[in-house]
Amino acid sequence: MSAIAKIPANEVLTLFLSHLSGERRLAEKTVEAYQRDLSSFLGFLSAHLDKALTLPDLVNLKATDFRAFLAHKRRGDSPLSAASMQRHLSAIRTFYRYMQRRWDVRNNALPLIKGPRVKKPLPKALSVQNAKDLITAGSFDDGPGWIAARNEAVLTLCYGAGLRISEALGLTWADMPLGDRLVLTGKGGKQRVVPILPVIRKAVEHYLSLCPHPMLADQSIFRGVRGGAMSARTIQGEVQKLRRALQLPESATPHALRHSFATHLLAGKGDLRTIQQLLGHASLSTTQRYTDVDAAALMDIHKKAHPRA
Repeated sequence: MSAIAKIPANEVLTLFLSHLSGERRLAEKTVEAYQRDLSSFLGFLSAHLDKALTLPDLVNLKATDFRAFLAHKRRGDSPLSAASMQRHLSAIRTFYRYMQRRWDVRNNALPLIKGPRVKKPLPKALSVQNAKDLITAGSFDDGPGWIAARNEAVLTLCYGAGLRISEALGLTWADMPLGDRLVLTGKGGKQRVVPILPVIRKAVEHYLSLCPHPMLADQSIFRGVRGGAMSARTIQGEVQKLRRALQLPESATPHALRHSFATHLLAGKGDLRTIQQLLGHASLSTTQRYTDVDAAALMDIHKKAHPRA
């Protein structure tokens, strides 16, 4: 390491940025973000250690040095959010992986550093009325009626049974006719049983009675205009047109109907453990996010309705 012992830290950063733009061909904006975050990191360390940094200084940083930088970012004049701090830490880790590959050097303290926990955003559920409007609208195009029936059937499965889009589009002729329950294999090969309401069966049967394309046992029942399997992008595009026509919020997506399924069940006093099973969540903590959604909705109603709000 003696031959590179005096490489200034800023030169190391320049080489790293050149690597990102040249060898990895990252977008210009992405490289600029790395430059901002890492320049901030090196600038802090230079003041913190009161010296012009070199490569050995970066290699020999202690856990307290990294934590001092994160504390500085958290308590500075413009405190960063947890997500922004995680982004800074990710940039630093990438920077150190580059140094390890290029100069065979390793900092033993960095793996010990954990950033702040980023709170996952609350699922964006629709109101009951907005969910109904989105489903029953079907289609505003002047195309064949079976397209509107198809859209309604897919969205009814998402809202009425809490299916993921991929699960709804994965239904085949072998799954027909629908009974009062459906066995699904979701993420991670996890199986679950979901009840099928009469309104769901009716929507699917109506679509099948109108669909002009032949059905095969191993093919999806939901078809595109030309007869091929319907893609998730197609239903997302259909819903985008519907929400514009209905003046619904941007959060009105097919997946939002699955969130709405869980949130509305919870609001109706549904048991959290049962909702977990219906959604196919591996962890109850994932389902518990919906309690925050319900609480947030109650607070919003209180704020709008209370005479002293």
